[in-house]
Amino acid sequence: MDTEKGLLIVLSGPSGVGKGTVRKAIFDDPTTNFEYSISMTTRKMRDGEVDGVDYFFKSKEEFEALIEQDAFIEYAEYVGNYYGTPVDYVRNTMESGKDVFLEIEVEGAKQVRKKFPEALFIFLAPPTMEHLEARLIGRGTESDEVIKHRISEARKEVEMMNLYDYVVINDEVIHAKNKVQTIVEAEHCKRERIESRFRKMILEAKK
Repeated sequence: MDTEKGLLIVLSGPSGVGKGTVRKAIFDDPTTNFEYSISMTTRKMRDGEVDGVDYFFKSKEEFEALIEQDAFIEYAEYVGNYYGTPVDYVRNTMESGKDVFLEIEVEGAKQVRKKFPEALFIFLAPPTMEHLEARLIGRGTESDEVIKHRISEARKEVEMMNLYDYVVINDEVIHAKNKVQTIVEAEHCKRERIESRFRKMILEAKK
């Protein structure tokens, strides 16, 4: 039987909702067999990091050349360095039959939707807006002005929930983790994903 193509799983949501925490819980689970998408960056390699494992490290010139070649699913510039998700890495991993897991911001997810409309988009939402605001304030690492801006942006991002296939409420990390894994399992059972393989089997059996 042909290898089933892997899924591109996009976990996204507003700043402060706990995307990184849920993603860590998913990958700490020994039953998880997703491939975490390796990003490309122009920042300097830190001690202990490995090219092609932690990031794909490139010069600014190399990165900008790849932007011109439309080689990224999504990219952004942050604190003077570029960060992006390479298209070829994701496509090749999916073609090998492995699911690719991508945890990104809402703006990045919009870019992904344009290049991979068939991807599985999961929106991680807060239990309430008050809960989200409390988390943003509770970080205690940013000025009041920055916090107000983040809260304003988070409200706008929640309003973009309609761009996603599923919504998972992050009331408890373990519950959110389990729901994401269940959604992915169900997606693999969709008729349109497996029907063509069985049609091929029937045709081959008739020969």
